[in-house]
Amino acid sequence: MPAALEPLVDEPGLVVENNIRVLVVADIHLGIEWDLGNSGIVIPSQSGQALAKIMEYIDAAAPERVVLLGDVKHNIPRISWQEREEVPHFLESIAKKISVEIVPGNHDGDMEFLVRRILPGLEVTLQPARGFVLDGVGYFHGHTWPDPVLLSCDHIVMAHNHPTIRFTDPLGSSSAEPAWIRTRMNRKVLEAHFKSKAGDLPWSDPEVVIMPAFCQLCGGVAFNESLHDDLLGPVFTSGAVELDGAQAYLLDGTRLGKLSDLRRLGITKKRPDTRSKRSKRSK
Repeated sequence: MPAALEPLVDEPGLVVENNIRVLVVADIHLGIEWDLGNSGIVIPSQSGQALAKIMEYIDAAAPERVVLLGDVKHNIPRISWQEREEVPHFLESIAKKISVEIVPGNHDGDMEFLVRRILPGLEVTLQPARGFVLDGVGYFHGHTWPDPVLLSCDHIVMAHNHPTIRFTDPLGSSSAEPAWIRTRMNRKVLEAHFKSKAGDLPWSDPEVVIMPAFCQLCGGVAFNESLHDDLLGPVFTSGAVELDGAQAYLLDGTRLGKLSDLRRLGITKKRPDTRSKRSKRSK
């Protein structure tokens, strides 16, 4: 039986249930305040509020496992003093209630060092950056190509691009709302990348769920105004993730429809036409 994937209402958290019940949270970006502070934007640490919110998710969803789907921490390439103190405490607090799986993201350099600083005996497992399969569902952050074994799953959950939908009114005022994106993958692009012959690549035509960012300070990408080249990660820039037919949903569950249809609506700001500039540069 395929797993059931249910977003938490009005929250950037996902509950996945098959044989076990799993809570998934992505792009927490602990320590982002340190980076903002270096740019002159002083914000008190938000890690306490982040931990409290995730504890609320755990109490409400009653999962048997927690998957942190990349970018648990923020600063790269080094670990800030804030992360050195807050990340182990954050992981310890969750692991005291439930076992934790971490899929490293592009911001999670030296996560091994931080995991080693937590109390012994707590279950915090660092998975490969290319993802892993848990209870029949594939998980990877999205900044790399996935492990091919994920393509044999019915569902793949990823993150990395912090999807939003931007609404722009006729006067040009706009606001962006976090969004869930549900789509499919392009088999031909994946076969070309993995140099697989037709039929050799593990394949179940998986549904892909792209998670909104948990962190409210790290911004997002307006998927209704973006093409493949505007997004981050090789599976997007290569076209391995389908965009035109992708379905967008707000956190409250509102289904907005296909991205290709949203791009034609008045809420989407028109992209500048760069074709003439490109042709001039090529002459």
